[in-house]
Amino acid sequence: MSQRHLLDLSLEELEAELASWGQPAFRAKQVAQWVFKHGATSFDEMTNLPAPLRAQLAEAFAIDILPVIAERTADDGSTTKVLLDLGAGDAVEAVRMDYDSGDEDPEAGALPDRTTVCISTQVGCAMGCTFCATGQQGFTRNLSPAEILAQLLHFTRQRRVTNVVFMGMGEPLANYEATVAAIRWMVRPEGLDMRQRGITVSTVGLVRAIDRLGDEGFQIGLTVSLHAPDDDLRRQLIRTAGGVTIDGLVDAARGYIAKRGRRVTFAYALLDHVNDSPEQARALAARIRGIQAHVNLIPYNPTAGPGLRPPSRERVRAFQRELQAHGVNATVRVERGQEIAAACGQLRTDVMNQQNPGTQNAAPLELSGTASGGAERAGSTSPDAGPATE
Repeated sequence: MSQRHLLDLSLEELEAELASWGQPAFRAKQVAQWVFKHGATSFDEMTNLPAPLRAQLAEAFAIDILPVIAERTADDGSTTKVLLDLGAGDAVEAVRMDYDSGDEDPEAGALPDRTTVCISTQVGCAMGCTFCATGQQGFTRNLSPAEILAQLLHFTRQRRVTNVVFMGMGEPLANYEATVAAIRWMVRPEGLDMRQRGITVSTVGLVRAIDRLGDEGFQIGLTVSLHAPDDDLRRQLIRTAGGVTIDGLVDAARGYIAKRGRRVTFAYALLDHVNDSPEQARALAARIRGIQAHVNLIPYNPTAGPGLRPPSRERVRAFQRELQAHGVNATVRVERGQEIAAACGQLRTDVMNQQNPGTQNAAPLELSGTASGGAERAGSTSPDAGPATE
């Protein structure tokens, strides 16, 4: 964009800008209300602003929406995924998931009415999770606050959104400033005025950034991606894990809990005969038992990909029961959107492959150890399995 985007400014920065034009501070709040409350996509719509000010705003700022490249909706209409055009060949994904009061979690029972939007913070990702479609794409760039908010606004213009999860493409805490700036607009009354507890940031485990996020004063949720009960396997699954240990992540989670008083979630993508044995469940429980947290078990989301597959329902439930038997609260994520490739990065990958037919899927993943002691390897499993949901 040649102009600055309006939403790359905080409310305070917008007030200062308008003050330099001789405008009173309340004008900034009026502008914000038009964008966030009324879904305005041009300054001409802001009819309670003087015409000269609207013209000046239009010259200085952009508030354009992101064009839709592709859109997929599940057969039951409950899940919609969009690929949004950022320009210059870049695109980003967002997903809307509608939960009606008739929906049920296998363990928790009836779910309340809510609409959750999953948003991205980067084009691609540098974290190198071997089971993730976005991780296979590599990292292109960070998104701006406006580009993060534009994904959410795409859906808030259609209906009320109750929850936001930063679980799309990219690592939110590796794009820290833009992520926090977007959250501030989400929660402030002049912005989307969202309930803070309805927002969750997911991280692969950037320890210093977790500590910093705890100091921001938000009452938002934190999800830490573990995906393994031991450091060796985790480094194979998350190639950038490096010197970050599971004990270090658990300590960071404890620090966040102490600062914010909120339970932390540990995400655990279940991969058949890789990280899903009863022994591994017991090892995981030993690492995290006693912390104010719960484990969200995520059966691997099958698509075309690196030779991994989801466990059977029986193995998933056995893993969950083993955690619960050892004092760890564990739930299984309700599966959504498999028929529309709703896992992060999949739609972008599909579109890229259509545009570049010669693009090859990732080679089968080989791990040095598995849940069955090496008798089965992820690389020897079905070739039609693929990237997971985190």
